[in-house]
Amino acid sequence: MTIRPITLRRALLLLGAMLTLSACGGKHDDTGALAAAAALGPQSTAADPLARGRYLVKAADCAACHTTADGAPFAGGVKLASPFGTFYGTNITPDKDHGIGNWSADDLYKALHDGVTPDKQLYPAMPYTSYRQLSRADSDAIYAYLMAQKPAAVANHEPDLSFPFNLRFGVRFWNWVFLKDALPDASTGQTAEWNRGRYLASALGHCAECHTPRGTFGQLDGAKPLTGAALGRIAAPDITPHGLAARGWSAADLQTFFATGIAPQGSAFGEMYPVVHLSSQYLTHDDLRAMSSYLLGDQAPAPQPLRSVSADAAQLEAGRNVYLAVCAGCHGLNGEGKPHVAVPMHGNSTLRQSDAHNLIVAMLDGIGAQDFPGLERMQEMPGFATQLSDAELAQLANYLRATWGGQPADVTADAVKALR
Repeated sequence: MTIRPITLRRALLLLGAMLTLSACGGKHDDTGALAAAAALGPQSTAADPLARGRYLVKAADCAACHTTADGAPFAGGVKLASPFGTFYGTNITPDKDHGIGNWSADDLYKALHDGVTPDKQLYPAMPYTSYRQLSRADSDAIYAYLMAQKPAAVANHEPDLSFPFNLRFGVRFWNWVFLKDALPDASTGQTAEWNRGRYLASALGHCAECHTPRGTFGQLDGAKPLTGAALGRIAAPDITPHGLAARGWSAADLQTFFATGIAPQGSAFGEMYPVVHLSSQYLTHDDLRAMSSYLLGDQAPAPQPLRSVSADAAQLEAGRNVYLAVCAGCHGLNGEGKPHVAVPMHGNSTLRQSDAHNLIVAMLDGIGAQDFPGLERMQEMPGFATQLSDAELAQLANYLRATWGGQPADVTADAVKALR
């Protein structure tokens, strides 16, 4: 996302425009359907608030932002980079000095629902824009679980933001314009399973926060829900029904992917890897099925077969030579992959994306070794930024896309250079 320089005068004019727009910004009331969907959670946790809270905290992926790799659980400190500056996950342990030990259940609900804590307005880097859809009962269960955790005396780190985004009062105007009671859906459905999946993906899982493009002020673009968005080095792909079907995803494949991190279309990497590691693998089979149903819709489109792509023979031969030299040892001579080592190339979801961005980044940067649920793992994929030239990487990308991704061989050396 590109942010234009903002002068003080322009910032004040924009804030004034926000106030004007807020007068006509209606909100969609969908609380009844969401509350009903929330009540469809795992029956095994219904009688145990702490167990239910633990499940909800996993489903909401709280650890991703509130637990560092070497820190105490929920003690905060995770860096969250953005075009506006750097945010830091806060301490949500029951520590009374640095955490939420002095909060009531009402306070937590207000933070999740409105982005307001007892002492400040939160920035929407905390996804209350999605959590706003949580039921009060689920908020209370999350509160009970968090208050039962071990307090951690870890101080919070204030956001490092540029002007005027470091002025918290501006978030109030942002909320008046952009905060809605429910987010738009990319699929259609009416079944109880679809509605449960909607609650899981839209409210708890906050999928839109990464997969929906944003406007100039960081607001979700409601006209393009889940169509994919820039997300740091790796782009979050299109997960609309059309986008998923175009890359060969079925409901069964999605369930397998959420549960294990691996499917016929490839393995989770980038920001999706910790989502599986910290969150989706812990969901019940019924909830995984519901979430897949929501993403594809009640009338799921059929997964699309690979298209046959014509490409220049000499160009493909050059790309295959690069593939045989640096890729075939792990991915196989014919892209068949190796169990516990490397995923197959045929039909790989990254190769089937119309935009080669993620493929180029993976080739440049590599992908670290990954441990998945059970005994499954994928070994490290090295990056080739120093080993291969821009032209060679473009040849390799075109060979992979045209041969196993059904995409045109249109990656240029300049496109590779731009991502170095």
